Amino acid sequence: MAGTDEDVVAAADDALYVLTAVLLTPAKFPSVLGDDYPEACAALGLAPLAEGYGLVLGQDGDGSRWTVAIDDVSLVAVAIASWDCGMEYELSPDERSVVAALPGWPLAVAVAAPGVPAPHDPDPEADDRPPLAPPDTTVWGPAQRRLGADEIALQWATWREQVDDSAFVAPGSSKAPGSSKAPDTSEALEASEAPGSSEAPEASEKLESSTAPGDDEGQAADTPDESAEKALPSHSGIRRVLAEARTYIDSPPPLGRVRSSFATADARTLRADGPGWSLVARTDDMAFVLLDEEPGEVLPVGRGPELPGLLEALDKMAVRPN
Repeated sequence: MAGTDEDVVAAADDALYVLTAVLLTPAKFPSVLGDDYPEACAALGLAPLAEGYGLVLGQDGDGSRWTVAIDDVSLVAVAIASWDCGMEYELSPDERSVVAALPGWPLAVAVAAPGVPAPHDPDPEADDRPPLAPPDTTVWGPAQRRLGADEIALQWATWREQVDDSAFVAPGSSKAPGSSKAPDTSEALEASEAPGSSEAPEASEKLESSTAPGDDEGQAADTPDESAEKALPSHSGIRRVLAEARTYIDSPPPLGRVRSSFATADARTLRADGPGWSLVARTDDMAFVLLDEEPGEVLPVGRGPELPGLLEALDKMAVRPN
């Protein structure tokens, strides 16, 4: 995906050497920008067009970082698909497709254009807007929470292996034992890289897998009251997330708050976000919840009697890639 002399588009008053590109559509957008598609567009000062945008990241002849938004989504989608398959593809959008040229990059990019100065923000005299920048991975906040959810969705099998279904405990307990370190989530910050590119700088591992109580159907209740409570997770944050997610079914949230993507022939990966929370689930399995108020913690939610119906309903109303 490294830029070549031919991979150029017009940006500001100079040529842009293309380094990488990402989609900004209702079904797929950089999570660092927001909980939903309109919020992500607003972060870049763009109108939330139904068709979306392609974001092309690169450098000009002086080495300055630029993010160029174009309305030719198909072109960028084909380029990304080709790069993901290890194929070369010359991404050269027509100048007429350029919607905006924004200083800086919203994502960390580990490659640089050959033959130009090292990547740096444009001179304020060239563009006085605050340059875009990736979030700080050493702190915890909404962007880092969403990046953590991205990583879980990408590495579902790794995360699922860390959870023993028997570890879900009955209501009234705070946590089950067995926390473990998660994979490095800094990878979620980076845009796709070209073969042979240098590695990205190491970032601190922020997420810990905590087998917090979720829906538990593995232990029998001793009394009718306990049986009635059995369907509810004991963790108040999880209860809040599931309750807010249920409201999406009757009152659709902003576009992109709930997204569905392919997982297996019989299941989908479901992603939902809301104020202060992110949920990642497989429609045939369990879910994971991340909260702004619990830095670095990943809270598993057992399948139980309630989760399957909720996931099915969310999947039906979710945005899907074309």
